[in-house]
Amino acid sequence: MYNMVNNMIDKDVKIILSGIALCIITALLAINLSYLVGVGLLGFEKSPLSPIIFAILLGLLINNMSVKLVKLEPGFKFCIKYLLKLGIILLGIRLSLLDFVLYGSKSLMVVIPCILSSIIIITLLKDKFDVSENLSLLIAVGTSICGATAIVALAPSINAKKTEITYAIANITVFGLLAMFIYPVVANFVFSFNDLSVGLFLGSSIHETAQVAGSGLIYAEQYFRHDVVGIATLTKLVRNTLMVIVIPYLAHRSLSNNNTKPNVSAIFPYFIIGFIVFGLVRTFGDYYFTTYNSLAIENWSSVIEFIKKSAELLLIIAMAAVGYNTNFRYFKELGIKPFYLGFIAATIVGCVSMLVINIAFA
Repeated sequence: MYNMVNNMIDKDVKIILSGIALCIITALLAINLSYLVGVGLLGFEKSPLSPIIFAILLGLLINNMSVKLVKLEPGFKFCIKYLLKLGIILLGIRLSLLDFVLYGSKSLMVVIPCILSSIIIITLLKDKFDVSENLSLLIAVGTSICGATAIVALAPSINAKKTEITYAIANITVFGLLAMFIYPVVANFVFSFNDLSVGLFLGSSIHETAQVAGSGLIYAEQYFRHDVVGIATLTKLVRNTLMVIVIPYLAHRSLSNNNTKPNVSAIFPYFIIGFIVFGLVRTFGDYYFTTYNSLAIENWSSVIEFIKKSAELLLIIAMAAVGYNTNFRYFKELGIKPFYLGFIAATIVGCVSMLVINIAFA
């Protein structure tokens, strides 16, 4: 009996490890594909195409070509449940509170109306497009905050289905990529080489951080305004931090609409605390090591870069797991209507961003 139990445990561990290993291999392949397409084919210095896109697509395609991968689902679920949260925690190292204070007031004046407009418009239209409560919330947070990261951060708090997560990510990926190429031209036409306004617009209206950086780079190279990249990226990082407020709110609202008594321990994603802690670590680390020599500063920069890369890798691995854990047949249950909703939300956010910037900074 004892040997039988041990054999069963060993088998489960091997399955989990096999699933994790497949996700890691897929993530590494996605990173290389992102580089090859973005840098090799499109000629960018840094690929504007997030490896997350390739990780999900590879997972979906491979999973739907082989039924044998069903056996590895425990490994995929481990990546989604644990590696994903760890990646989100480590993302906090990207933010310095000093940067937040410096650009926060100007960024928040644009970002907050964009977030509110996205949530309101999706709430009003979700029934018209026959979109579920969970999927509408995922599209809202993905459009208004920070794309895939916000979606996967909110999903566990509202018990979203894996198909809803994948559909929401596909939604913001499609419209984020379109905006990445179109918005630099729009921004130059509307804001006439005003670096601050252009940077605020790109950072507040495009979904993914990688897409924002890519769009800023497109503008900088096309119009020779190199400060835009930094302004757009910082605006996006300020926007990302607001998921600490928005995610608990949306999770609370979801439980309330389901007539469930709200429970703080149930609706608050505790890994967000880790996210904040790493932001504090970045702030105090930057302050502390600047009092030392250049070698200490260089070592601290290396630590920051290592944590950034680790966070990105963990998220890509988790996204590969989402792809592997999803079957195409589930999309038939959702239809194309959620994409209409996502398109409207993305358009509204872009228009609100332009309006606020013209009023406040033009």
